[in-house]
This record gives sequence, C-alpha cells and structure tokens, in this order.
Amino acid sequence: MSTSYLSDLEIARQTTMTPIDRIAEKIGLSGDQVECYGRFKAKILLDSITAAAQKQPTTQPNGHLILTTALSPTPAGEGKTTTSVGLTDGLNRIHKKAMVCLREPSLGPSFGMKGGAAGGGYAQVVPMEDINLHFTGDLHAISTAHNLLAAILDNHLHFGNALRLDTRRITWNRVVDLNDRALRKIIVGLGGTAYSVPRESSYDITVASEVMAIFCLSNSLFELKERLGKIIVGYTENKEPVTASQLLCHGAMAALLKDAIKPNLVQTLEGNPALIHGGPFANIAHGCNSVLATKLALKLADYTVTEAGFGADLGAEKFFDIKCRQASLQPSAVVVVATVRALKYHGGAGLKELTQPNHNALITGFANLQKHLENVRLYGVPAVVAINSFPTDTEEETQLIIKKCSEIGIQAAKSEHWAHGGAGAEELAHIVVETIDKEPATFKPLYPNEMPLLEKVETVCRKIYGADRIIVEKNVREKFEQFEALGFGHFPVCIAKTQYSFSADPALRNRPTGFDMPIRDARISAGAGFIVVLTGEIMTMPGLSKSPAAERIDIDEHGQITGLF
Repeated sequence: MSTSYLSDLEIARQTTMTPIDRIAEKIGLSGDQVECYGRFKAKILLDSITAAAQKQPTTQPNGHLILTTALSPTPAGEGKTTTSVGLTDGLNRIHKKAMVCLREPSLGPSFGMKGGAAGGGYAQVVPMEDINLHFTGDLHAISTAHNLLAAILDNHLHFGNALRLDTRRITWNRVVDLNDRALRKIIVGLGGTAYSVPRESSYDITVASEVMAIFCLSNSLFELKERLGKIIVGYTENKEPVTASQLLCHGAMAALLKDAIKPNLVQTLEGNPALIHGGPFANIAHGCNSVLATKLALKLADYTVTEAGFGADLGAEKFFDIKCRQASLQPSAVVVVATVRALKYHGGAGLKELTQPNHNALITGFANLQKHLENVRLYGVPAVVAINSFPTDTEEETQLIIKKCSEIGIQAAKSEHWAHGGAGAEELAHIVVETIDKEPATFKPLYPNEMPLLEKVETVCRKIYGADRIIVEKNVREKFEQFEALGFGHFPVCIAKTQYSFSADPALRNRPTGFDMPIRDARISAGAGFIVVLTGEIMTMPGLSKSPAAERIDIDEHGQITGLF
C-alpha cells in the first residue's frame, strides 16, 4: 500500500490495536505480571521478570541481541527506529520470535524539529500519540527526581551549608523535557535572605540528566537507589566531591522512580511486542534504552532488536563500551542503516539534489558508511547493511550500494518496511539470521577498564573517529588527573560531539581525515559510571528552530490531535 497520502499519525489511527493483556500473553506474561495503563499500554512488574523468564525457555540461555545503528546522520534522515520496528516485524513474519526494545521519545524533539521516536509509515509502534507525548509518565518522574536533588541542594545551602559546598563548584543543574535556549544560563536564589543563596546555574534537557543515564543502566530498584546516591552534585573548596547520599536525597529520588523503572509494553502495527523504556541523550549519555528492558526481552524472545542514538560513531560505540560493558551483554549482530539520499549527501550533493541520480556522489559518500562498518568490526560483531528504501531511489542506485558492500565482505539488503511493514523487511530479516548463524560474534570492548582515562579518549578519537590526535588544555588534563585520584580511572568514557561528522566540526561530511579532536571539558557521572568528555560546541539544552513542530500541533473539539507527524 502506498503511504504517499497518509501521515504517520493517520496510518497509526487506521490500525486496530490488540488489547495489551493479549500482547502480554503472547510473550508468556499473565495478567498479574503487568499493570495496564489503559487498553493498549502496560508496565511489567519487576518481581515478575525472573518468573516470566523461567517460564519461557528460548533456543539458548539468552536470545540474540541485534543493534540497529546508522551512518552519520544527515538532514535527509536515515530511519533507525523505523528499521528496528520493520526488522522486528520481518523476523516475526519468517517465524522467528522477536521483540523490539526502543528508547522513549523526548518532548524536546517532538515539539522541536526532529520528530518523534515511534518509527514511521507501516513500521511503527503504537499507540503512537501516547508514546510521543506523555506515555506512562517516566520522563516526568525522572525530571522530578532530578529537580528534587537540585531543590534539596539549594535548601542545604540556605540552611548553613554544613557540607561546605563551594557555590562556584556546584555541578548539579535542573532539567526540563523541552528545548528552551533561554534556560542555558540562569541565576537562582535571587530575592534576599528569605529565598536562597544566589549563584549561577543552568538547565539541561531531561534526556541529558545523569538520573536518566542511571535509570537506564540499573538492574533493579535497589541498584538504582545506590547509583543515585553516588551522584556528585559539586565540590568543596578543597575539591572534595559532595554526593546525593550526603544530602540524604537518594532514597526519596528512588521513591519517585519506583513505578517508572518498570519496563513499558506496547506493540508494533503488526501486533508484535515492543518494550519502550528510558531515553538517554546519545551525546551526554549512552543513548540506549534501559538494561532492564533489554535483558527482559533477551529472556522472552529469540531475537531482540534494539537501537542506539545517532550514527555508529556515537550510539554504537557507547552501546558497546558503556552499556554492554556494564550490563555484560553479548551482541550477536549490528544492522547499519543507510539510505541512497544520505550517501549522496555525504558525497557532496546538496539537499535539493538528493532525489536526482548522482552515482559519483553515491560512490564518494560510501566512504562514510564503510568507516562505520570498519568500526563495528573492531568490536568483533558481524554487520549487515539495511538500505532503507525511499520512493525516489532507483534500482540501479540500490544495487550499486549492495555491490560496494559486497566488495568489503558485507551483506546488504534493500528494505521497504516503511511502505510495506514486515513484508518489506523479510529479506533483511533472512540476511540478519543467516549472518548470526554463520558468523558468531566475538564481542570485546574497544579498550580495557584499566587504561588511563586520556588514553581511552585518544583510543576512541583515533580508532573510531579517525582523528590524528586529541588536543587537551592544561586545566582539562588536571580534571582527568583529579578523576583518577578520586578512584574513577576505571570508568569508560562517554564522548559528546556533533552527530553530523566523525570530527567535532559538523560541516565536515563523509569520512574526514587529517583533523584534530579538541577536548574542551570533562565531567564525572559517578552514579552512571562513566566520564563525560565534551568536544566542540556540544550543548546539553537544545533550542527550538524558527518554526518548531509545536506550531503545527493542535487538537480539535473531539480530542483528536493533528500535526503530530
């Protein structure tokens, strides 16, 4: 069926959804193991996860974990989420027991310019409107838990500052799940002695919160509370860290998250189970859904399809070096999403030229995809290329990509899941299964825990990005030395850079060479268990565009939302 005249929202509304208790039964969960949020979404109870896994033997102790990632993002779009959903439906169509695990959308992109995170066309998760808006309230709970710590911190300052926090060295900001550039730099505590201690501060977007990162890396409510207690909110004048546990706040924060930590169950348009849980930023955090949801899916299905944010240089690297390292996950395969349009863009074609045949640009831009594929191989995990098909693609262009992939030993498949759902992804599904069976993964992280922090940064920058060297100012080097002195030297690094280029310069498309990577700052995420390394001009609070999506979203007198994708 053609989707040329239907929006994603219209397609989603045409679908007759299966009641969520029946979706739960499909994966072996009984009614007392889920909490329904209306008819079509539910939370899975934590104490039921182990019992459910024991009732559902799979073909091996854990099912296969498949990561969906992509080449470097372009304004033309690549479609990782759509491909993840389409592949899951395709696997089920070829009689494989498969589930998809995705991140929860942030309201920032939903009302900004990027759009939602529920897929598109005939490869979506539903109920789409709920998922892209408030869903089950998880992001609001995370925002509240984060801001509770900020309020407790300022209250501590107001009542004498017994921990002797240096107000110039407070690192804990507030968050809101919207794009709002006016909040990037603020002053709090104005109004005199009856209010609080005046100081500079700022807001981050919720998905950049360390609480979000902790939420997605925790295996249990107890571990969540322990990690929250390790959050460093600032430093004393002697540069000693002050934590959330010292402020006696982590218990209350965990209490706010006791329902949010339960994984969310929904469905694809074709009635296959989907877990959507957590949504950390793919720059400041690891950009993956929760460990709890991933591990649950691995017990309940033979194939779990998940996704990491942005291109493979950011999302896949963090998935491997942070999430898989911390959660002891063993990925079986990686699907790298590419499009004809994106390859031509990286090959130098302008945005208005991407629908026109341009073999020279396509061949030139293939270098970007090839670098991402080389990077995946560094981790010992086999890769497959999904060519996300668009109506303007020619068969000759598609076959050229397949041929170029074959020349470097990679199988590629044209995938038409956007237009045809799972039926359009069957070839991709067959190739993924075949690759897993023929090429067993030998996963290993890029660097060992014991490597010094700056060497970890240099290893990622040189091997994954292709940089010649890193440039680190003296004050930033001193921060790394301080982190190691405080006992955080074994942490992995989480490098924040532009998603549009392997370099720190978003204008450098394709596969740039001969560039340096400037390291401008570093922060400890002690509870999440990694060091955030800032490069270039990365911001933790996005702004809205001149014409944000919010201007086109409306609701009529019958409660029907319009303009939402």
